[in-house]
Amino acid sequence: MPKILIVDDAKFMRVKLSNILKGANYEVVAEAENGREAVQLYHKYKPDLVTMDITMPEMNGITALREIIGEDPNAKIIMCSAMGQQKMIVESIEFGAKDFILKPFDDNRILEAIKRVLD
Repeated sequence: MPKILIVDDAKFMRVKLSNILKGANYEVVAEAENGREAVQLYHKYKPDLVTMDITMPEMNGITALREIIGEDPNAKIIMCSAMGQQKMIVESIEFGAKDFILKPFDDNRILEAIKRVLD
């Protein structure tokens, strides 16, 4: 069962994602509410995949992505962002993100992206 780390500063988004993933038989090993926490939890749990929000306090998703990829070039990270953040999405793909999903989340799109990145 693939292990996933969910990173989003909004608790309700983490809950929504967690429910979608658990319903599809993924194991949510941890949740982080900012990039700094994401980096620490990545080290601790070594998840198979990370869903990473872009806009967060303390450390944003792109900085966290760069830190994680810098230490583990094989890390699989999918960025999550609201509409209108195209520049940041492009930037995150350049820094090594494997895909991105737009908010508000579409359950099928999330599961398709995760399946594609994990395969």
